[in-house]
Amino acid sequence: MSSTRGLVLVISGPSGVGKGTIAEAALQRFPNLRRSISATTRAPRAGEVEGEHYIFKSRDEFRAMQERGELLERTTYLAASYGTPRAQVEQTLAAGCGIVFEVDVAGARSIKNAYPEAVTVFVAPPSWQALADRLGARQSENEAGLRRRLEVARREIDCAGEYDYIVINDRVDNAVELLCAIIKAEYARPSRVDLGHLRERTGTWADQ
Repeated sequence: MSSTRGLVLVISGPSGVGKGTIAEAALQRFPNLRRSISATTRAPRAGEVEGEHYIFKSRDEFRAMQERGELLERTTYLAASYGTPRAQVEQTLAAGCGIVFEVDVAGARSIKNAYPEAVTVFVAPPSWQALADRLGARQSENEAGLRRRLEVARREIDCAGEYDYIVINDRVDNAVELLCAIIKAEYARPSRVDLGHLRERTGTWADQ
C-alpha cells in the first residue's frame, strides 16, 4: 500500500465482544497497519507479553506519564488505568504506516479530537444474551465483577451511534470480512491516495 497515506482506525466495543480477535485478523491482512499498544496499570493475564499486548506500568509510572503529557488518551476501567503513549502513534504515522487503536468510547472521542480524520468502528454483539454468555464463560471473575462489566457494556452500546461504522460480531469470520471491507474502502478515499503517483501512472498508461 505504498500509494496510500496512513489510516487512523479506532475500534471500540464492550468487553467480551471479540474486538481484539477481529482486529488481529484484520491486521494480518494489511501489513501497512500497526497496532497501538496501550499502557496499563492492571496485572498481566496469562499469556500476555510486555510490549506486545500491553505496556505494563505501576500506578506511579502511569501517573508520571500522564503528568508529562505523554498519553494521547487515558481511561479507567474496573479500577485499572489505560492510556495510549503519544510517541508511538506519531512515530508510526511518520513512518507512513496506519495505526489501529482498540479503546473504549471515551478513548475513541479523545483520538477523534486529536485526529479528526480517524475512522471509528464499533463492534457490537449479535444480542445482549450472547454477550452475557460470553463474559460468563470466561469464569475470570465473580458475579459482582461480571455485573459491573455488563453495566459498562450497556453504556458503551448506547454510544454506538457516534461511530462511523458498526460491525455486528455474529460470526468472527463475517465480522473480519466486514472490517477488512471497511479498511479497503477507507484506503480508496482520495485523501489517502497519493494523487501525484496516480497521475504518473495514468500518464504512463495514456502514452501506451
